[in-house]
Amino acid sequence: MEDLIVEARALEKVYDTGSVQVQALTGVDLSVTAGEMLAIMGPSGCGKTTLLNCLSGLDAFDGGDVRIEGTSLAAMSDRDRTAYRARRMGFVFQFYNLLPVLTAVENVELPLLVARVAAKEARRRALAALAMVGLEERAGHVPDQLSGGERQRVTIARSLVNDPAIVWADEPTGDLDSEMAAEIVDLLRRLNRERGLTLVIVTHDIAVGRRTDRIVRMLDGRVVDEERLEVADARPGHPA
Repeated sequence: MEDLIVEARALEKVYDTGSVQVQALTGVDLSVTAGEMLAIMGPSGCGKTTLLNCLSGLDAFDGGDVRIEGTSLAAMSDRDRTAYRARRMGFVFQFYNLLPVLTAVENVELPLLVARVAAKEARRRALAALAMVGLEERAGHVPDQLSGGERQRVTIARSLVNDPAIVWADEPTGDLDSEMAAEIVDLLRRLNRERGLTLVIVTHDIAVGRRTDRIVRMLDGRVVDEERLEVADARPGHPA
């Protein structure tokens, strides 16, 4: 049997605004296999980002459970969930979340320094992560000196620097033009294949979804459909 890295069962999430309760997730079941590249798709407001945040432990949920590598998130304290994310997860967001006064390598090494990794080792690992995404020559540049695609590559390098079990990506191409977006998806696909990296990607872009192993579609807080893709190769003329 294939190893499951994520398993959600009967997941519920309610947002209480004080005057009204909004059911954001309703009975969601979802499994992700180690080494899988999965896309979560659906219209705006359907619960995609809420699901990603609950699966990763960024947000609490109100019912059901999520098991990551066999460990229940519901059974963890807030402190334990935070420590687990730092050790075993990476995150890529649409708007990069890079500190503008830090260079690329300083942004990438920052999570390691916060985790009290020795400075010399943190720098070595950060440079190695930048090399993985083809940006070793831009290590000394601050974000304003980088293109949008390069900034997202720095974000991806930062997500990889702790050698995570899984990387969560929320609209990783949403702020990029089509050519840069395709390059970022090429990079994610290559990392998935070469390193066995597990990726869960929230996206509205069907071109991104079609490059993954499986598309899960949501509507009104529920998973309504899924599609397994037999071929998810690189764009013509571009290596995977």
